[in-house]
Amino acid sequence: MTTLRIAFFSFSFAAAAGCAALGAGAGIADEMGGVPEIRPGVLKGYLPKEAVPDSSALLPPPPAVGSAAEALDQDIARANLALRGTSRWKLASMDADLGFPAAAGDFSCALGAPVTAEDTPRLYVMLRRVMTDAGAATGAAKTKYQHARPFMLDSQPTCAPDQEQALRTSGSYPSGHTSIGWAWALVLSEASPDQSEAILARGRAFGESRLVCNVHWESDVIEGRFMGAATVARLHDEPEFLADLEAAESELTAARAKNLPPQNDCKFEAEALGETPPQSP
Repeated sequence: MTTLRIAFFSFSFAAAAGCAALGAGAGIADEMGGVPEIRPGVLKGYLPKEAVPDSSALLPPPPAVGSAAEALDQDIARANLALRGTSRWKLASMDADLGFPAAAGDFSCALGAPVTAEDTPRLYVMLRRVMTDAGAATGAAKTKYQHARPFMLDSQPTCAPDQEQALRTSGSYPSGHTSIGWAWALVLSEASPDQSEAILARGRAFGESRLVCNVHWESDVIEGRFMGAATVARLHDEPEFLADLEAAESELTAARAKNLPPQNDCKFEAEALGETPPQSP
């Protein structure tokens, strides 16, 4: 599992924002109790390697060639191509960036509060550590099936061209970004229950961004959510995670009391999320 974890993050963070952004949170981790890195900019998760959910054991194989499930995947992929160049496409490109501090703001509009190393330091570090665990949970099935991605078959652009080379060597099934986004949505909805509907809706959209981006199939996204949920279920057995979750709730309450605004452009996000692909004939 250690090899799989490293392989996953070799892709994810080489394809993300870059070393400067990733390094920005490392000093905060030290201040928050010296959480070690498993590679530059990537914090150690909460789960020991033997406790990370095994996607190769939990998931069925991806849709078989010629099956109805594969046809549905292809129909949905074609429909999402119509969003190229739209605001939804731009948001999908932003969602593709797993680098911190940029990724910390992905749920700030849904939360109605900023998520930064300065304003919510325990929450900031928690999201980074949950990302490690939720991403690692997808590694076994990715390696086992090596499922080809949509852009590799349809030769159409993606919303993250700088990531394409790395994506070609990382199996499509299940979606690691979706697992991470859904795990974030679940833990944030616990930290901020009054905003849970908006948070979960944003988590769903985060996974759907992978369809808009032309880098994942619908089946990848569905099973990515499953692995994100499996990861969060396991995290609830970890006292360190539970302590950080409680602290995150207090931080968000304090941020709202100060009337601190989200760091992202919430008007743009709302408009982008209102754009949907046309229905397949």
